[in-house]
Amino acid sequence: MMMIYVLIPISILLLFISYWFFKWAVKKEQYEDLESPAHQILFDDKVHKKALSSFPDE
Repeated sequence: MMMIYVLIPISILLLFISYWFFKWAVKKEQYEDLESPAHQILFDDKVHKKALSSFPDE
């Protein structure tokens, strides 16, 4: 029974922390664009192409 007096405040604290992180993420627009990061991995970086073109042909 004594464990309940410890677990309930800890769970309420975790609830408030989770709510605060969710509110922060929405405010910083973390959930605005969910599609493009998945598609960006398919394209080459410009830096990568420049690095490849600087090597001499063998």
